[in-house]
Amino acid sequence: MTGTWINVAAIMIGSCVGLFLKRGISDKLGGSLMQAVGLCVVIIGISGALKSEDMIITIVSLAFGALVGESIDIEKKMDTFAQKIEDRFSNGKESGWFVRGFVTASLLFAVGAMAIVGSIESGLNGNHEILITKSLLDFIASIVLTASLGIGVFFSAFVILIYQGSITLGSTLLTTLFSSNLTMVITAMSAAGYILIFGLGLNMLKITKLKIGNFVPAIFFPILYYSLILPAIEFVFSFL
Repeated sequence: MTGTWINVAAIMIGSCVGLFLKRGISDKLGGSLMQAVGLCVVIIGISGALKSEDMIITIVSLAFGALVGESIDIEKKMDTFAQKIEDRFSNGKESGWFVRGFVTASLLFAVGAMAIVGSIESGLNGNHEILITKSLLDFIASIVLTASLGIGVFFSAFVILIYQGSITLGSTLLTTLFSSNLTMVITAMSAAGYILIFGLGLNMLKITKLKIGNFVPAIFFPILYYSLILPAIEFVFSFL
């Protein structure tokens, strides 16, 4: 969990710095900063998605994510949770000042490949290098995001603690389930994550209004596919 704790601390510290800088940043400059981050997020998403080794699995993963995510409306639940915190600390501020920062930062910091691979490496081998590198990137991003979106970014650190911590603690189970094809599982999960990052970047640029939160289950479909669906298909074909 060391790498995850470092990541959480980096986001919190970066958010505090961004909150301090926010006082001297105009709305116009804040909007420009947001566009700059959005462009970078789009490029990161495209470059990562192009590394997919099996686009069919990626497409099916996204379809699965949409089906499950829309059924339980994950993004709405995230918005509701953030809204409750906002209502608690609003002090008469404009509605929505907290929600956008919390949801955007939570998705940006969570759905990327580094969060998945880094957490697994941290849990399996005690190697925190990837998460430490991610922490540096998240530190910089949290400064910019907080300066433009506000304190909601700070609270996204708790989402990362739960998300990455769960993957780290469950990484041993992954190796048990996928002793022969763990690399393929991680690659497929990462590809789905990168596409969600691309979509999030489009939202940040206000090109689209995709409910990225509702696609999050897509990241975990490869686990279901390689542990249950593929073995079942192979079992059926063994009798043909």
